[in-house]
Amino acid sequence: MTHIFPMRVLRRGLPVAVALLMACAAPAPADAQPEPAGDFLLVSVAPAEGRSGVTREALLRCDPPRGHADAERACAELDAAQGDIGRIPPRDDTYCQMVYAPVTAHARGQWRGRPVEYTETFANRCVMAARTGAVFALDATA
Repeated sequence: MTHIFPMRVLRRGLPVAVALLMACAAPAPADAQPEPAGDFLLVSVAPAEGRSGVTREALLRCDPPRGHADAERACAELDAAQGDIGRIPPRDDTYCQMVYAPVTAHARGQWRGRPVEYTETFANRCVMAARTGAVFALDATA
């Protein structure tokens, strides 16, 4: 009889204990930090999947332009494209080597109160710069 009481307690208490542990161990929501006010984009450039290399990122702010290696030009290009990175006109004066070193460009934020989400993989950094202007020019070599 002494084994029946602990088993009942275990059967009743174990699910509650597991539920409490799961609730306490849950990760914090991704949006735990407040997003900045005004126009902003969190931009990043990473080696494409399966490639090694350094991921670079910056918080581009546009009132006034800051937080980015070429913030003034990036903000002007975004303004002309109404915040749509895909509408930035490609540069005609750029010639890129045909080297396959893929990079993925990602931007998330808001422009004029509208959400912006952009992800595209390019054959290399030169092609990315030719198609997206200064938005993903996060350092002197990009």
